[in-house]
Amino acid sequence: MNNMLKTTVLLGALTGIILLFGDLLGGSRGVEMAFIIAAAMNFFSYWFSDKIVLRAYGAQELGPTDAPELYSIVNELAAAAQIPMPRLYLIDSDTPNAFATGRNPNHAAVAVTRGIMRVCNRNELKGVLGHELSHVINRDILTSSIAATLAGAVMMIASWARWAAIFGIGGRDEDERGGALGLLLMAILAPIAATLVQLAISRTREYQADASGARLVHNPMYLASALQKLESANERMPLDASPATAHLFIVNPLSGEGMMRLFSTHPPIEERIRRLERMAAGGAA
Repeated sequence: MNNMLKTTVLLGALTGIILLFGDLLGGSRGVEMAFIIAAAMNFFSYWFSDKIVLRAYGAQELGPTDAPELYSIVNELAAAAQIPMPRLYLIDSDTPNAFATGRNPNHAAVAVTRGIMRVCNRNELKGVLGHELSHVINRDILTSSIAATLAGAVMMIASWARWAAIFGIGGRDEDERGGALGLLLMAILAPIAATLVQLAISRTREYQADASGARLVHNPMYLASALQKLESANERMPLDASPATAHLFIVNPLSGEGMMRLFSTHPPIEERIRRLERMAAGGAA
């Protein structure tokens, strides 16, 4: 199953959770209200998230003379991808990492930390920046906004369902569905399921950006080498990042082991590198 199909299936799963809630609650009015509120919140996020996240990390815009090599790489890759040159930003952190933001290729920005310029050579930087530009080309910000809207609707409906269960306001045919207890159980489990599906969408988009970025720079090993360095550095010195924006970065800026890996926005680095190595050997990513 290719990454686009996986994303479609996962978005369908989120929609299915909402429809199930609507059935349990006995009507569509609450579902409609949740969609409206969640859509409004994510509409604002979609249009202004780039400004918000760049300001949150104190990113400073770079011109051609501020970081000539970095600027030339981005300009070269943007031309190869036939998209406008994105705005380029620097985050003053020694932890090597990078992210892309912006609602479409005409309103895109790429941010890198000072650390990544120190740790990565030119080819590795090309691999990283190719990955980030691929997020822009693939319109992953739009995909994540839709996923966030659906997941947000699930969270809101789950909150209403918990109160409905507490006060004994069940859905239709309560005896058949388990009444308030069934509604309460769904209200507890559905947000967990929605979160896992949303994270799975994020991980799927990372694999897609790895593959398309590798094709853009014509060498999957550029990114594979960079990922190895970035993962090692972030484990030693995690970036001071917000969990709300962790999914934007090329490697997970947050530390976590065991069960936390289940809730990671990023696929395992080992698997990402393995896929890139397979690409380099002539196999499919």
